[in-house]
Amino acid sequence: MQAIDQIGVTARTFVAARQQARAVAAYPGQPPQSLAAAYAIQEQAIALRGATIGGWKVGRIWPPQEQLYGANRLAGPIFADQIGNGRAPAGQVFADGFGAAEAEFLVRLGDTVPQDAGDLPLERVADLIAAVHVGIEIASSPYPGINHDGPAVTISDFGNNNGLIVGSAIADWAASGFADWPVSVSVDGTIVGTGVAADFPDGPIGAVRFLLANLRARGIAITPGLWISTGAITGVHPVSPGQHVMARFGKQHEVTCEITAAQPEAAGRHDT
Repeated sequence: MQAIDQIGVTARTFVAARQQARAVAAYPGQPPQSLAAAYAIQEQAIALRGATIGGWKVGRIWPPQEQLYGANRLAGPIFADQIGNGRAPAGQVFADGFGAAEAEFLVRLGDTVPQDAGDLPLERVADLIAAVHVGIEIASSPYPGINHDGPAVTISDFGNNNGLIVGSAIADWAASGFADWPVSVSVDGTIVGTGVAADFPDGPIGAVRFLLANLRARGIAITPGLWISTGAITGVHPVSPGQHVMARFGKQHEVTCEITAAQPEAAGRHDT
């Protein structure tokens, strides 16, 4: 694992760059070589940012890296002050870093989650879900290479998350078959990706089970009402400030957002 001082340097660099809305041209320090090292950086950065976590994103680790790292998913925090559900929400990306939009099903956990939730069968995990919404994850980092340098680098900078757009709830989600719905993403009116959530291992419920097990293993509390963004259904679609994104889910649901440039954070903005 990386030395403690190196973990701190990497975490401080990413947090400062995000707060100042500036790019990080090269990875700050030695890139983590394991998921454990990557999560150590992430946890240090969470502590430095000092804001309430309102949810977690789950991303896919694809072969052959799945075999290399021994995991098929990764996790990153979504801070409460970056979760939006207004009529015309904006998704902020780092203009000189990496920015993308992803169509995802968003799970909201209920008030009670047992400590062994990550070891439960899928049908029991489903019982812990209070609601399922459609939404868009804003994937963005000050480091332009984050999406090309492997999952450990992605994990180290908050899992490449910079916000969540919460759309409408799916009525009777358990009986809706939502994991098989066709999903598409359009950028400025042009479709850039299509897919179905059931193509991922164990679908969205599998993403929830992974996240619960991940948090438990890391000693991180699972809070009531936590949001879980369950994975990019149609792919990771690069976007820039000024672009318009629309995600369609099945026949009835859509979510839109305008992409804007991230701005420096005001002092004292975060709740603790």
